[in-house]
Amino acid sequence: MSTRILGIESSCDETAAAVVADGREILSSVVASQIDIHQKYGGVVPELASREHLRQIVPVVREALAQAGMKLADVDAIGVTQGPGLVGALLVGITYGKTLAQALGKPLVPVNHLEGHVHAVFLEVHKAGRTAKLPAVCLIVSGGHTVLYEVEQEDSDVQDAGARFRYRKIGQTRDDAAGEAYDKVAKLLGLGYPGGPILDRLAVVRNGAPASCAFESSAFTSYKTVCPPETIKHTAGNFTARPALCASRKTA
Repeated sequence: MSTRILGIESSCDETAAAVVADGREILSSVVASQIDIHQKYGGVVPELASREHLRQIVPVVREALAQAGMKLADVDAIGVTQGPGLVGALLVGITYGKTLAQALGKPLVPVNHLEGHVHAVFLEVHKAGRTAKLPAVCLIVSGGHTVLYEVEQEDSDVQDAGARFRYRKIGQTRDDAAGEAYDKVAKLLGLGYPGGPILDRLAVVRNGAPASCAFESSAFTSYKTVCPPETIKHTAGNFTARPALCASRKTA
């Protein structure tokens, strides 16, 4: 009999739930986005995110269980993101997870948001019919985090689904993460939110135009300040000049 875990995620601006069997097979995955709510503010508003999680968490979990063909009583454990993330948003998921675990008499498993990204790689590897090789270097690029970790398996005799990992942080950005830099550049150019997809689409239509700025610093915050103000001002109001600057940002 497989071990089926209901996972709940509410660390930022997406309410998500999934059911995973034996740490390998994704039985369901449901995500409720909040982009439309935060778009007019140019970024995530924590209080609004928390309120939306309150509205979405019950229907999202119900849908995840329905897709997996299960009832709450069929779940063997509840996993929930404990951090890092927005405090209010995390509180919604943690409180709901605790309530479910206590009501069902099931174990509650707190999950580190960043470690979850690492384990997600193993789900994709298993789905592709391959085996992950460790030790490995893992790059996590997620919202406010851009970090490099060395990942090792503690017990080589345990299969990947049940393995415990050791982590060593190799390095991380000292200021903005990659996603934050994208959003801030897009805001300076008046392109809207979220900035990443918009910048990438505009960079594609550059058509060989020369780069309008040289990004040489390794600090992500420089990507929004290195260009002279007059260049930003000119580009923000010039639709034909935007692709070249966006391509410069993407290349950096």
